[in-house]
Amino acid sequence: MRILGKGKTALAIKEKYLNAQMYEDIDLNKFDKNSDELTVVSPGISPSNELVKNTKNLISEYDLFLSPNQNPLITIPYSIWISGTNGKTTTTQMLQHLLKDKGSVCGGNIGTPLATMDRDANIWILETSSFTLHYTSIAKPNIYILLPISEDHTSWHGTFEEYEQSKLKPLDNLKEGEIALIPKKYKDYPTNGYKICYESPEDFTKYFDIDISKIKFKEPFLIDALLSMAIQKILFDEVDYKRINSFIQDPHKLEEFKDSKNRIWVDDSKATNVDATIQALKSYKDKKIYLILGGDDKGADLKPLFEELKKYEVEIFAIGKNTEKLNTLSNQYNIVCKKCFNLKESIVQINNILTYQPTNLGTYQLLSPAAASLDQYNSYKHRGEEFKELVKLYKY
Repeated sequence: MRILGKGKTALAIKEKYLNAQMYEDIDLNKFDKNSDELTVVSPGISPSNELVKNTKNLISEYDLFLSPNQNPLITIPYSIWISGTNGKTTTTQMLQHLLKDKGSVCGGNIGTPLATMDRDANIWILETSSFTLHYTSIAKPNIYILLPISEDHTSWHGTFEEYEQSKLKPLDNLKEGEIALIPKKYKDYPTNGYKICYESPEDFTKYFDIDISKIKFKEPFLIDALLSMAIQKILFDEVDYKRINSFIQDPHKLEEFKDSKNRIWVDDSKATNVDATIQALKSYKDKKIYLILGGDDKGADLKPLFEELKKYEVEIFAIGKNTEKLNTLSNQYNIVCKKCFNLKESIVQINNILTYQPTNLGTYQLLSPAAASLDQYNSYKHRGEEFKELVKLYKY
């Protein structure tokens, strides 16, 4: 066996297959392009990579560990895959929170490679990226949860259509009796599985008899909670409001905090694409918003975001690699934009406005970048932590 990549997923596979050879870009001259040997690709490696393009027998981590074709003598765990553009991590965590007493474990893109997951667990709950799905051809879930799909990772996939098709691939292999919860937009997508389509929270009330008024979460996290509760109802005929309401959200997702003058700031650094920021804005409808926006947008079309921004009372403080692009779009849409280029300068400028215009004390200062962080930070977490530290340490 060969393994492409030397990151977390690849190293976990290597521990299971000690004789496997690992390769990365610098090993291209040692790579046998004519070999038919089974080759597992790490999900972050794009289809344009030379190793990928020169591999004949390529499979994903999912095909390796969740396909009886590859492991005919082992038991394949009952699996629930969760994908979509935004919310898949939260939905995975919420579902694990609901089902952990039923013997579930979670992993995949959320941080635990399949190679190290407990095969004796009753249920595998897997956050599943479009990268993994692109390379997966054989493995399938027993239940597939698909959150709404919007533009993201087009530089990796090439086009939005390719990205969307990767997200829909699990439907191709579902068997009769297996279930897919999918947005109503895809109701006509062919599959042998049983489709349950949703468009709004009210659809879950009608289909699963879930009382939304008993759930503490609001948009954009309400849909994550409802999807998780729907699976609990399907598998165990239970609806546990107390347990779902005890779930604690991760940092950097619409995380509100106050500064020394009791003003509200919001860390939504996890919003690394356009749709995530659009959903965040909905939480502050009818509020004045000072929006810190920008970073590496990976070539995404930002016009849908600006069409949404027209509906809000908002001023933009542009940071990161796409500062000039944001400024140009702001001018086109007649939205106030200040070119800050970095996080510290954006906080300084917002503070100056708040200091000299005290009537703005009811504003919300929102970091929701609609862009990845790697142009200036190690991760969205690093960006979010610096944001909070700058706000707290800045001398007002």
